[in-house]
Amino acid sequence: MSYMDILIMIIAATIVLGFLVFIHEGGHFLAARLFGVRVTEFMIGLPGPSVGFTKGETRFGITCVPLGGYANVCGMAPASNSPHLKRVLGYVYRKGSVYSEDVAHDLCLTEDESYELLEELADWGSITRPHRKDKHNIYRTPARLSGEEGKACPIANLQDFFLCEQACQYSTLPFWKRCIILLAGPFMNLLWVFFAFIVVYSVMGLDLQNTNTGEVFHYNWAPWDAIYMGIHYLGMVLAAVVSLFNPATIGETISQSTSIVGIAVMSKDAFEAGIQDFLFFSAVISASLGFMNLIPIPPLDGGRFVVEVFQKISRKVVSIRALGYLSMAGFALFMGLFVVMLNQDVQRFVFGNWG
Repeated sequence: MSYMDILIMIIAATIVLGFLVFIHEGGHFLAARLFGVRVTEFMIGLPGPSVGFTKGETRFGITCVPLGGYANVCGMAPASNSPHLKRVLGYVYRKGSVYSEDVAHDLCLTEDESYELLEELADWGSITRPHRKDKHNIYRTPARLSGEEGKACPIANLQDFFLCEQACQYSTLPFWKRCIILLAGPFMNLLWVFFAFIVVYSVMGLDLQNTNTGEVFHYNWAPWDAIYMGIHYLGMVLAAVVSLFNPATIGETISQSTSIVGIAVMSKDAFEAGIQDFLFFSAVISASLGFMNLIPIPPLDGGRFVVEVFQKISRKVVSIRALGYLSMAGFALFMGLFVVMLNQDVQRFVFGNWG
């Protein structure tokens, strides 16, 4: 395989995954904005240095590693309901930029309380976190009110301002709205499957051969037939995802799965085959991405949805620490699966066997 082939693999995989992550995170973004929730960032790529632009309260851009992506929906962490939160908010806006230690000293809080409250307000998007170049924990007012980050902006009516900021948070929404925001990402991925199937089978059509006469003819399916085929395919993908939880079939399912290496190789093949194959391949990956994100394990969307349901039924709030432990356990599980599939793909790549 030449260097050009490897370059095409990387470009094709980046286009497919970047676009599918874009529509996935776009689902979260649109649902959040529909319900008035603040979204401070909409990024394509892993967290890190980025280029982009700011529109309204949201910064849109691409990071230096354009794999994955995220929409920073404010207020996703459980609310502390601290009586000091409003005082800290007013203090930061009165000063413009503050050190965590000064907040603790001036408002008679412990340093841990000060840090946690400032982090909660940063999670709200009400203030900005310290920059990487900062030597100390400096929190600043955002630029959206005064036009300049870190500029003092005293609030005349702190109570109304605090309630307005609070209303922009995910955590203050009713249960059903929070669920819609969580499920909007996977929904957009599954919706793309139907769109791609309609374009491939109904709009573009396929060349078929008459088995009796050998004659080749072009056939365009009706849109509802393409939708039916999309439903049938999604059922197959769902069955494969469910088989991951069956001890009798998990080994076979993993052996037939692929990692980013396999996706890159197949992206190149689909890209070289033409737009029709590339569209169909994007639907295949989109279906997998949509259903995998519905697996009820944090930090996936399905895991967050299960946490919301648990909190609704039990009337108890899952703590940030508990969510962190659950997310780390889920991350470790998926990293284990990724290593296994990556090892499979490397062997397939070396021996040229993708069957």
